[in-house]
Amino acid sequence: MPGNSFGHLFRITTFGESHGPAVGAVIDGCPAGLEISEKEIQKDLDRRRPGTSHLTTTRQEDDKVEILSGTFEGKTTGAPIALLIRNKDQRPKSYEPIKDLYRPGHADFTYDAKYGFRDWQGGGRSSARETASRVAAGAIAKKILALSGVRIIGYVTQIGKVKITQVDEDFLESSLLNCPDPIVLDEMISEIETARKDLDSIGGVVEIVAQNVPAGLGEPVFDKLSADLAKAIVSIPAVKGFEIGDGFASASKRGSENNDRWIAKPSLKGTQKNASKKIANLSMHKTVGTATNHAGGILGGISNGEPIIIRFALKPASSIAQKQKTVDRQGNPAEIEVHGRHDPCVAPRAVPIGEAMVALVLADHLLLNRASRL
Repeated sequence: MPGNSFGHLFRITTFGESHGPAVGAVIDGCPAGLEISEKEIQKDLDRRRPGTSHLTTTRQEDDKVEILSGTFEGKTTGAPIALLIRNKDQRPKSYEPIKDLYRPGHADFTYDAKYGFRDWQGGGRSSARETASRVAAGAIAKKILALSGVRIIGYVTQIGKVKITQVDEDFLESSLLNCPDPIVLDEMISEIETARKDLDSIGGVVEIVAQNVPAGLGEPVFDKLSADLAKAIVSIPAVKGFEIGDGFASASKRGSENNDRWIAKPSLKGTQKNASKKIANLSMHKTVGTATNHAGGILGGISNGEPIIIRFALKPASSIAQKQKTVDRQGNPAEIEVHGRHDPCVAPRAVPIGEAMVALVLADHLLLNRASRL
């Protein structure tokens, strides 16, 4: 089955290529009656948009979203929602001199091995340009989640060897690199600028936190919430590592250190006096929480009501202007220089993409959970 669709009940299918006329997404399964506008979707697209500073690609795309179907008078109708983002700054001819060479670190060879034919114009479907579609769809998923009080926030935690020491949300709102720490921002900028001057690139790490996620989201065994989050995040171009909660650090701990102790917590909503006994009993689950959150909000593949915390590592961008050795499609040795408009570090622009993928998973599981019991 071609891998262009994602989700169970809230399902998206993306389309388009890096240097084609447009990219976009079709959303199926969005409930009717949700208020949504192009302006709301645009906010997240603007955070991912290229060409916003000297630290990103110079490709100039306004990424204006068009809602083609599925809404009427500002609300969703229950029909498929089609979102279109036109490409306006394509330069496919820039890739013609290297169309028969395999770029190191890119998917040129693997796409060729699979299909025997590939779109060499900037990577085609394998390009991160496709992720604009995900961000647009994710904005609608965020709106669904907001109705249940769920909030998703993401930020860069590491660029090269520079790591954050704090999370200042007020500073994050205007931060150049989606970095929440004013103390290390200049160091991060220096890492990127140095890599760019060396005709090179640098990697990074992004953290996404989902707050106020209700306990009980996630399906048994294969469709665990954690499994779907892992698939969602690792499907983002350049992602090479993923963890939940303490992640790989938990491998060096003992169970007595890693276990999150259950405690009673005050209910945010409380129990209505006229509530039925059944509803009152269900509300008791809202008063249970954990003293720590090493598990990152998920146990047994099901949310436990604590913040869901995930991290993912992004490799250095593969397109660099340094001369590198490679081979052509016939296996003959060659040299390649990849010139063009590329990000020296993809981590900052990956933040809204990661938020979108987490939102798509959570919205999907929120809808699935409504059918889990009478």
